[in-house]
Amino acid sequence: MFLGINPAKSAAVMLAVKIWDAVNDALFGVIFDSVKFKSGKKYLPWIRISTVLIPLATLILFCIPASAGETAKLLWFAVAYIIWDTAYTLCDVPIYGAITAMTRNIEERSSMLSFKSIWAGVGIAFITVAGTVLVSEHVGANYTVVAAVTCVFALATMLPVNKTLTERYVPEEEESFTLRKMFSYLFKNKYLLIYYFGYFFYSAANISGALNLFVSYYLFNDTLFSLVVGACGTVPSLICSLLVPGMLKKIDKMKLYRICCVLMVVLSLVMWVVGYESLILHIVLYVVRSIPLAIIGVIMFIFTPDCAEYGKYKSGIEAKGITFAIQTFMVKLTAAVSGAMGMFLLGLKSTGWITVEVQSFEELQTLGIVQSQHALDVLWFSYVMVPAIGCFIAYIIWKFYKLNDKDVQIMADCNTGKITREEAESKLSRTY
Repeated sequence: MFLGINPAKSAAVMLAVKIWDAVNDALFGVIFDSVKFKSGKKYLPWIRISTVLIPLATLILFCIPASAGETAKLLWFAVAYIIWDTAYTLCDVPIYGAITAMTRNIEERSSMLSFKSIWAGVGIAFITVAGTVLVSEHVGANYTVVAAVTCVFALATMLPVNKTLTERYVPEEEESFTLRKMFSYLFKNKYLLIYYFGYFFYSAANISGALNLFVSYYLFNDTLFSLVVGACGTVPSLICSLLVPGMLKKIDKMKLYRICCVLMVVLSLVMWVVGYESLILHIVLYVVRSIPLAIIGVIMFIFTPDCAEYGKYKSGIEAKGITFAIQTFMVKLTAAVSGAMGMFLLGLKSTGWITVEVQSFEELQTLGIVQSQHALDVLWFSYVMVPAIGCFIAYIIWKFYKLNDKDVQIMADCNTGKITREEAESKLSRTY
């Protein structure tokens, strides 16, 4: 819409780029598990490289020349997206994998990853507010300006970890890693596959973010409305997020995860039925629904280190690189699918959505475009219920995830030689 590119075509490019994504994530997973730096560090060197590459790649992605033709824009978008995607992989795998080198205590890992998710949420909230204000019809800035602001913010917040991260538990000697071992490891790590199969449906269907500004502009008549409801939900969401580390000491994280999924589905159904005519009621329901969503957001990536310990315990293969590469791949894949799905639904002829080429919502407001009631109804259903449907499917899949916190700690102790295999088998709550 804002690049002068048909939504369906841009969605197709995003999905096509995922072919490279599948290759580069798996490839980097193997490289990560094989490369040894002279410093003896396994994670920090990659993080330092990505600190420069990610902001630079982001800026390139959002500097598509407005005067170029549609084909040239699509080509620029595809190449820039591949560069950005690769840079993101160089950071995401090490930044999550580093948690396994910082501590062997599962409770500490869960707590650290919880606070990591909380601060990530704070960063996302800040840049979302800044970006929304800048591109709104009240300011009229284009997305290149927003990208530049984001790049500066990203660079500033990525620098501290380069100085403070300490790797305490990196194995002195690691076995050679091959593609054959990678596939052997993956097929034996069933809980990694189960978790991310469910995650695919949950995250790929989460198209609310892609449609947020459209909902605010067309249904609530102001793009800044998204900031109003977001601000209302921030305090209760933040409070609940801060309580998560304490919650995880009393309840297994997957159980808490599934409870929040049920609440999200039920509240979404109520929100959709009530509709968007009443602003106050919509804000109340949005705020209430934001609580389980906030908890899900904090817990979401705590499971990957557990799957890494389980994979090592079952296969005997140290493959944290490929484990976290699967996480990175699924995050990027579902982000592309969710963005493409949102634009695809609006781009369908049956939807009747009117598409125009503008650079900002200020220009869109000047044109006075009015969407049909049917198009607005599709927008509302897509915004509220498509994510709920994905969450429901994920909930069913996650019912098959049987790995619990106590057993993961036993596996971690066995993997590090603290206890023997026989001792571990006798202590586990079930046969894995």
